[in-house]
Amino acid sequence: MRIIRGKYQRRQIVAPVSLPVRPTTDMAKESLFNILENQLELEQLYVLDLFSGTGNIAYELASRGCKNVLAIDQHPACARFIKSIKGKLEIDNLQVLQMDVFKFIPTTPQKFDLIFADPPYDSNHYQLLIELIFKHQLLNEQGIFVIEHSGSHDFSSHQAFVELRRYGRVHFSFFEQA
Repeated sequence: MRIIRGKYQRRQIVAPVSLPVRPTTDMAKESLFNILENQLELEQLYVLDLFSGTGNIAYELASRGCKNVLAIDQHPACARFIKSIKGKLEIDNLQVLQMDVFKFIPTTPQKFDLIFADPPYDSNHYQLLIELIFKHQLLNEQGIFVIEHSGSHDFSSHQAFVELRRYGRVHFSFFEQA
């Protein structure tokens, strides 16, 4: 995987094969960031990256100058890996928290301008995740929530759903704080 643009652009990051992850493809990530950059001023954002895995999305957000990126993953090896890359690249606008996402959401007082979530594709908890984000009002006004998922999920009936974008096997559903 590579960081596409920003302060750390062109940096190649090689994750250990032992991590239980499925990093977002470069093509899908580039398309996602084209959308986000047309809708948001990334330099002003406070961002939450849930199920961060390798930190792929978090590094890209930090590289593009977000004010603060909080990456959360419950797997110890994933959190350690993200922290190691943060240290190696000296990323000062990235925080890493090893914690269960479903325990973090109801306990955080923070609000975010952008939330990105990439749960395991075989997760049975997509609907719960979406409901918790909105129940606990984690998005700031005008905030955007993006969830990456496989084609077997359809969130279009959710009241906050805005649109679906497909890039091969990668699907992004967009939600907005009303």
